[in-house]
Amino acid sequence: MFALLLACAALPAAAQETVRPVPPTAPVGDDLAFLSQEDRMTVPVRIDAAGPFSFIVDSGAQRSVISRQLAARLALPPGPTVRMTTITGTSTVATVVIPSLAVSTLGARRVEAPALDAHDMGALGILGIDAMQDHALTIDFDQQRMTVAPAVGVKPPRPEPGEIVVRAKSLFGQLVVTNATVAGRRVRVVLDTGTSVSIGNLALRRLLTRRGGGIPIVFTSVTGDSITTDYAAVPMLTLGSATIRALPVGFADARPFAAFGLEGKPALLLGMDVLRLFRRVHIDFARRELRLLLPRDAGRAKVL
Repeated sequence: MFALLLACAALPAAAQETVRPVPPTAPVGDDLAFLSQEDRMTVPVRIDAAGPFSFIVDSGAQRSVISRQLAARLALPPGPTVRMTTITGTSTVATVVIPSLAVSTLGARRVEAPALDAHDMGALGILGIDAMQDHALTIDFDQQRMTVAPAVGVKPPRPEPGEIVVRAKSLFGQLVVTNATVAGRRVRVVLDTGTSVSIGNLALRRLLTRRGGGIPIVFTSVTGDSITTDYAAVPMLTLGSATIRALPVGFADARPFAAFGLEGKPALLLGMDVLRLFRRVHIDFARRELRLLLPRDAGRAKVL
């Protein structure tokens, strides 16, 4: 889906910790269709009186999406065509009108949702940030559970031991982490729960001293289109007070970077491969805040 920038700035200056992602053993595609079963956590969504249906929450998607199959099953009326940007480019897609969409504590609302093929999405639907304002998303990897809850009017809990708190800026509704570095240079980091593998732009690729040695991997977007990336490792990424070493990244001139004027600035879409390194990820859209709970044994690997 449209992977937009989620940028944040680190708060507490706790001791830096190192977590290490595990590179995939086989080529992995972009976006929701290629999320593994363990990554494909969902929330229950009701459409009018029907459901609940399992939708994936995509923090990189500007708007919610429904599968053509579910739209046909519910006989949803057609809406206008829209231009939609994904990792692979921009295309015109048809929408359907969802008279009432509700999830968890989110109030029911009318949505004009792009309708895409369920196979390409890997889900019945996608809940985008258009439905997440004033709410918070929590991904608990220990419990394998994803929840959505109100953030406005609710006092946030105190950070617990091992939890990194990162402030964010908003860009077109997305949260953008600006206090992150690669090779000593600041990098804009997009937290994208809708992609299985992290994706960097070519400006980020140029920061690395090693220009070649990547493996070409084809990523397929939710529209079924494909893009070839140069899959290689970023030696070290700092994100708040956490340091991630040997981060596998697919480098490409992906359309979302240009859409936000970031094609010339080092930027990274941080996918579920990295988020899964943490025990829990909490994204508060109302407060523009990101919380990352480090692994229990992370303290044994401090950065020198």
